[in-house]
Amino acid sequence: MNPVTKGRLYASVQLVGDRDIAVARKRVSQAMDGLKARTIRKTRFVTAVSEIARNAVMHGGGGSIAIYITERPAAITVVCIDRGPGIADVDAALGDGFSTANSMGRGLGGARRLVDRFEIDTAVGQGTTVTMASAA
Repeated sequence: MNPVTKGRLYASVQLVGDRDIAVARKRVSQAMDGLKARTIRKTRFVTAVSEIARNAVMHGGGGSIAIYITERPAAITVVCIDRGPGIADVDAALGDGFSTANSMGRGLGGARRLVDRFEIDTAVGQGTTVTMASAA
């Protein structure tokens, strides 16, 4: 997969708890509004960001999200970095039904299906970086 072009930094959010996840959702929503994104694209992308941010808080010990925008073509990129244990088996984690928290297990794979571009970089003991992008 080609690397995602990030664009201009729009906002960043430190992820520690549920309030921070809500702030990240709001900032992404505002960025999508600024790009005049279609409602369905905005909803899908905000949902994906919410899932990835929640994973960073619940499984990654917290982290951060950086939100980038590009004007031409209108697009948004989010980079979420956590300081967690990393993911031992990325393919399994991306599959539906995989859960380490007794959830439905649709998080990573669901987020990937909701965005135009999805990259995951992880190593056991070194945390995880998820980069997602969507056209407006």
